[in-house]
Amino acid sequence: MLERSVLKSLLWVLSLSLLPWAAFAAGKCERLVATGNPEYPPYLWRDPQNPRQLIGANADLLKHIADELGLVVDVIYTGPWSRAQDEVRTGRVDLIAGAFLTLPRLESMDYVHPPFYYASSVVWVSKERAFDYSGWDDLRGRTGDTLVNNSFGQQFDAYAKEHLTLEGVASLTQAFQKLLLGRTDYVLYEQYPGLAVAGTQGLEEHLQILQPPISSEGLYLTLSHNSACNDAWLRGQLAVKMNQALLAGLPEQLLQRNLLLWQSQQMQVEPESTP
Repeated sequence: MLERSVLKSLLWVLSLSLLPWAAFAAGKCERLVATGNPEYPPYLWRDPQNPRQLIGANADLLKHIADELGLVVDVIYTGPWSRAQDEVRTGRVDLIAGAFLTLPRLESMDYVHPPFYYASSVVWVSKERAFDYSGWDDLRGRTGDTLVNNSFGQQFDAYAKEHLTLEGVASLTQAFQKLLLGRTDYVLYEQYPGLAVAGTQGLEEHLQILQPPISSEGLYLTLSHNSACNDAWLRGQLAVKMNQALLAGLPEQLLQRNLLLWQSQQMQVEPESTP
């Protein structure tokens, strides 16, 4: 009995001595706060039942990964896309749930590899004022619009800065409205999120997509350099779980599920807005 009691005491002391190491291995945060582009269905959009939260495929994927790590994540609405990036850049919010890779963001954020989606960005025009387009050079001499602080990949961003006239607005809805009023010649935005927003505004019949896409870029999770939760353990585990999710085909499953959810929500809204 004495030997068993001594053994239990030794095991208890040993477990206490390992606690700091266990805490270190598990990282220093149990809760993460994320945000993103709120006009980005089926990837992200504001929850109609709780507009202070963002829902969508990106949010579901991040929550799945956090759950795998024993963490809690809140995906919140922090304002338009430009404001969301500022919140993460300053560290007031830990993560962006979906961003393209750019040099300016690399200066303030760590990217979790690999990307979980690849998105094609296209040229949107008014059907009444469409123009011949076969590549970037055909945008020269025209006025375009996109979201403030939006990016379409380093190569196109560099080209646009040198050769194109691009204005910036806070929302895609505003950009489409300016386009249809003739205040701009084109809008640069992703194809499927753009179709989703145009559908909710009843603008599909007035808009046209020009091909080919201006870019196709990977969509990443990004972790702020100024986040108190940013440490080697978290970065490594996010990458491990992201790879596992991709191997299991989870991102594509979540994308299709949220596309159906978005469409269902729009069908519910339509009758309410009909006089």
